[in-house]
Amino acid sequence: MKLKDHLKTEQLKQLGKMSNKKKKKKQPKEEKVDWINIMGMDRDRYSRGRGGAVRRKGK
Repeated sequence: MKLKDHLKTEQLKQLGKMSNKKKKKKQPKEEKVDWINIMGMDRDRYSRGRGGAVRRKGK
């Protein structure tokens, strides 16, 4: 049995009124965090070499 079957007629009407409202599409929120920068995708890469750290350019 569903929850709807246990409700009184008045409560069932209220439930129907609540579900008839049109839902607005939510706009995607602006990210406050720059994930590409945090994950290190646009950073230079350093590798340990014989003469110390050597930089290889990131994209």
